[in-house]
Amino acid sequence: MKKIIKSIFLLALSPVYAFQVLAQEAVPPQPNETPSVLECKEQKWGIGFGVRVASSPFKGDSSTLHDLVPLLYYEDEYLYLDGLEGGVKLLSRDDWQLRLLARWRFFDVPDDAYDAQIDTDVLDWGLQLHYQPNQDPLYFEVDIMADERQRLSSNWRAGLEINGGPVAVNPYLNLRFKDGRFNDYYYGLSMDDIGAGMDISVGVEARYHLFDDVFLLGSLEATWLGDAARDSFYVEDDFQNNIFLGISYQNGSTTICKSAIDAKPYIRVAQGWATASDLSDIITFNRERDTDNNQLTSIFYGHPLADDLFGMPIKTYLTPGVAWHWNSGPQESGQEYILAFKSYYTFAWPFTWRLGIGEGLSYAAEISHIEQVEMDDKELKASKWLLFLDLSLDIDLGQTLAIEALDDVWLGYSIHHRSGIFGSSSMFGDIKGGSNYNSVYLQYHF
Repeated sequence: MKKIIKSIFLLALSPVYAFQVLAQEAVPPQPNETPSVLECKEQKWGIGFGVRVASSPFKGDSSTLHDLVPLLYYEDEYLYLDGLEGGVKLLSRDDWQLRLLARWRFFDVPDDAYDAQIDTDVLDWGLQLHYQPNQDPLYFEVDIMADERQRLSSNWRAGLEINGGPVAVNPYLNLRFKDGRFNDYYYGLSMDDIGAGMDISVGVEARYHLFDDVFLLGSLEATWLGDAARDSFYVEDDFQNNIFLGISYQNGSTTICKSAIDAKPYIRVAQGWATASDLSDIITFNRERDTDNNQLTSIFYGHPLADDLFGMPIKTYLTPGVAWHWNSGPQESGQEYILAFKSYYTFAWPFTWRLGIGEGLSYAAEISHIEQVEMDDKELKASKWLLFLDLSLDIDLGQTLAIEALDDVWLGYSIHHRSGIFGSSSMFGDIKGGSNYNSVYLQYHF
């Protein structure tokens, strides 16, 4: 049976497979000019944005949905981020890999119909087995995934990884099996019991090298919902389609991988005070004090990635962090978890300063009071997942004060920002707004 399935899949993709062979013959082999993986200290990393346009199979006035989507990329021996997916490599062998992963799943329900009843920001967790024999372009993946309420689904995918000059293409066929609780919630909208079912998706992902380490991204996918989902009272279409177009920076295509980098890891501890002002008001020094004096304390670790960006001396870090929102009159204490990339540009005027810009994702276990007030005023449902921005300015204490004991210690100011990208993304609940904290921090590089 396995041989029959593989033969059918190869036959269906044979024109694309032929393109790869021709492309490989047309491009002469290049000498190996970069160090080996063992010598390379720069991990693969990147960041990007894209626009996703999807049809909705549900009854309602909105037949097409649009999303602005942030993308994060990173890979080392044990961890990886790949756009909207990330995880831990539990076991790796020559032909297969077992991963513990989390994956964002879009749920395309019309904005004007069912948003109040169904969560549209869905992060699934699970295990995945990836099999790719002998570095063959053909690969197989199978996973078992669960959402936060243990509604189960399983994806069985076969695809081809095709590289032809500046173009990389990945056509695939995906079968998704869903248990009854999954289908009842996401297609029966918790009001129609439709039972377990299976979806079938056919798609292609592509990446085109524009210049330097900048890539144009695109994908197309068509999904046949299957009998159970189509039997839901709320579903009116048999098929669902989505298109994605984006751009990303991903190092390693033209930059030379260094055997060592100068950037040092760091620990940053900050104390922040909430403000009702939005980001533009804070930057223009038009700040409004939070009358409830809500505060947070955060700690970040900076993992060095690179010493330069587009040829400029800009150091970049992967920076996971956690923030503790303190108990106050109107709010209980709660945690916030952040994963971001942070870049620093150093300049001397007349002392040594750094400008920093960070971007990533933030998850609030409990919505802070100042954020909830804004959502209530706008009659919106607050989202635990939001875009995270970190804008900072700091000064080198050791050089400025000429105190050797303070070498590699920086004192700075930062804006701790969570937002929904102007209501343009269902990833963040289609909300406009968020929260801001003015922070003071100490950062030590070791």
